[in-house]
This record gives sequence, C-alpha cells and structure tokens, in this order.
Amino acid sequence: MTNNFHRNTLDALGQAILAGRYAVGASLPPEPMLCDELGVSRTVVREAIKSLVAKGLLSTGPKVGTRVLPYELWNWFDPDVVTWQARCGLTPEFLKDLQELRCVVEPAAVRLAAERATPEDIARIEAAYAGMKQAVEEGGDYVTHDLRFHEGLLQASHNRMLVQMSKALNALLRTSFEISTRIQDGTKTSLPLHRAVLNAVIARNPAKAERAVMVLIEGARQDIEQVLASRRKLPGVSGAATPIKSQSRARKRTAKELA
Repeated sequence: MTNNFHRNTLDALGQAILAGRYAVGASLPPEPMLCDELGVSRTVVREAIKSLVAKGLLSTGPKVGTRVLPYELWNWFDPDVVTWQARCGLTPEFLKDLQELRCVVEPAAVRLAAERATPEDIARIEAAYAGMKQAVEEGGDYVTHDLRFHEGLLQASHNRMLVQMSKALNALLRTSFEISTRIQDGTKTSLPLHRAVLNAVIARNPAKAERAVMVLIEGARQDIEQVLASRRKLPGVSGAATPIKSQSRARKRTAKELA
C-alpha cells in the first residue's frame, strides 16, 4: 500500500510539473499543503520529492525550498518523465527532439544488429513483426508489438549501453507510434518498411539495414508532420496502447527507397 501511495504521489507531482502547474523556477507549496492536497503523509511527499530531484525536475535546499529546475536539466531518458510529458500532451518541440534522437541512435543500432544478431534475436523480432502484421490485418494492439520490434533490434546490437537505453527509448518511441496509429493507413504503410529492416538484418547487410531504418524513420516523421499540419491537438499517451482497426490499403513506398 505504501508503494501505491508513493507511486500515485510521484505521478501526481510529476505530471503537475510537466503540465506547467508549477512553472520553472517556482517553488512547490509547503509540505503540509501538499499532504492535504494529495491526501498522504509527509513521509510519502518527501520520498516523492526525492525521486523528482533524482530525475532532475526539482532542487531542494535550505532557505530556498523546493524549486522546479529548467527543462534542459530534466532527465529526458527517464521513462517516467517521458510518460508524464506524453500524458500532459505532446509538443512539436518534444517530437522534433525525438525524431532527431531516432536518426542518431537507431541506424547505428540496426547496423550492429545486422552484424551480431543471434537466431534467438531474429526469432524475437520476427514474433514482434508477426504481431504487428496480425494487428494490421485483423485489428488489435499494434503499438505494443511495434515497440517489441524496435526493442528487439536494440537488444540484437549486443551493445550494453544501447540495450540499457531501450527502456527509455521505448517510452519515447511509443509517443511516435501512437501518432502513426491515428494516421489513415499509417500502420499498414509502415509494415513493409519494418519487413525491409528485418530482412536486411537477417541478410547480414548492415548498410541496407541502415538505409531501411532511415526510410522507416522518415515515414514516422511524415506522419508527425501531417498531424502538426492539421493543427489538430496532439494526442496524449496514457494507459494501454491504442488498438487499431484492420486496414486494407496503404500509401506505397518505392522499391528504390527500400533498396
């Protein structure tokens, strides 16, 4: 029960900070006020604040109280921070940073995967792809399988640092994948692009795998740009992944793009 109080308090304060309820440079209310507002003890509030300090969102000190730190000091590789941002609502700046990160990390990871993937790695990625394909054809949870696909690629790099990054990257990538599910035929379109990446990894062709994943990332960028151009409110991401309906047609990528 104590852990639930801590988790709920941490989420409440974290989301309040990401939503701008407590602005950068502002002080949090005194502990008694937070205790009353959240319905928890001082011990729970203090532990939540310690966690937020560790995530780079807050600083504490004598005479200055507990203050919200500048955005650039926040730990954007912390899955909680990413999740709070997604729940509060995605921003164009956040999505731009995500796309740039993908362009840096994923091509390098996929090159290594093409060189180092074991039969077990391939089997995990194949299973994830099969789940994506089934979701497109029959409807269902596409996003979870898409995340497993990309996590499998990072794990197949057999680089310990990239593998450690996979948990944080999953939280980041989910925001992009959730947007793709909101684009007409978006998941149907991305399916052959994922297949091209996997085929190149199986063929032990690092250069082709890198090109294929760059096409995949570019497709995600176009999906995001389409949502931004529509001026629709960017989706928040919370709870279970958004299920999709079966899709029957898609935009086409040229064979040259996948070669």
